[in-house]
Amino acid sequence: MAKTAIAYKEKMKELSVLSLICSCFYPETRNKLLCEFEDMEVKPINKRASGQAFEKKLEAAEDRRKSQEAQVLKALAEKREHERDVLFKAMEENSNFSRMAEEKLALKMEQIEENRQAYLAAIMERLQEKEKHAAIVRKNKELREELTA
Repeated sequence: MAKTAIAYKEKMKELSVLSLICSCFYPETRNKLLCEFEDMEVKPINKRASGQAFEKKLEAAEDRRKSQEAQVLKALAEKREHERDVLFKAMEENSNFSRMAEEKLALKMEQIEENRQAYLAAIMERLQEKEKHAAIVRKNKELREELTA
């Protein structure tokens, strides 16, 4: 609406200065569009051509507005696409981090279990060695008792 008013004001500026001068010289109402002076002739404005020029300006302004609107929409779409890409990348990195953490944890737990099994095996081996040693000591003690008795 404001654009139309601005365009109308511009169109009013384009009106012939001559018609303004004529109205100053002859303030009475003139029904006749064509006036003749001694050395001048006032021609009527071709309203159809003037209106067409005005319409062309309005169409050009509308085309510019649509073009700007399309550019803004394109920029917004690109921004949304970039945000989507960034979000997808962040989710992918988070997933990779979680997967790596799980793998590290599983490996660590496996290592702990292996260490525990090795520790238990070592303790069992020492216990068996002590039992063998105790059995040998008992056998030697019994042999000494038999020899001394």
